[in-house]
Amino acid sequence: MSAEAVDTAALRAAVADAALRLADVGLLVGAAGNVSARAGDLVAVTGTGIVLARCRPEDVTVVDLDGHVVLGDRGPTSELELHLGIYRDHGPDKVLGVVHTHAPYSTAVACVLDVLPVIHYQQLLLGGDIRVAPYATFGTEELAGHVRAALTDRTAALMANHGSVAIGKTLDVAVEGAYLLEWLAQLHHRATALGTPRQLTHDEQAAVVMAAIVRNYGPLGDKP
Repeated sequence: MSAEAVDTAALRAAVADAALRLADVGLLVGAAGNVSARAGDLVAVTGTGIVLARCRPEDVTVVDLDGHVVLGDRGPTSELELHLGIYRDHGPDKVLGVVHTHAPYSTAVACVLDVLPVIHYQQLLLGGDIRVAPYATFGTEELAGHVRAALTDRTAALMANHGSVAIGKTLDVAVEGAYLLEWLAQLHHRATALGTPRQLTHDEQAAVVMAAIVRNYGPLGDKP
């Protein structure tokens, strides 16, 4: 899809709206975190240094898949390579939204665990256990590579001592994934305070997926 065929105004507005929604529930604080959406070969991404709770469409920068600015007065987020790498890996028919947050519970889990295990069946909506990508300095290709590897066969990942990433076939799906991941991290925190959480076994997880298919239950019911 050419630049001329993309409604860049709508794309920028959608990213700004997603940032506001995520900030409203405390998943984005200050300038920490970033949001993007893809249309064709263009990506709209939150600009660097903006207070995300006050994000406006004009605070969103449009770039091509090589990172060249196409539209906007602000420089793109320092985590641009993270977003672009995910889009390149998945293609335009798989991932059209990426959300990176410093959400409190998700970030706390990422400071302690190597993986967030499945203790609630809703986590299967994200693909299963959530991997924690190894630590690397923010904004680096090294960090972007770690996160992309952690996202293999998943729609969310945690970033060691940093935060979380959720991806989706639409930006709204990515936002919902970020909400769900934060709820799961909070659940794990609360369960751990009571004792050792029971993890769902592989067979129990497979049974959930089969039940969802039979009952056509939400996104899990869409699995082949």
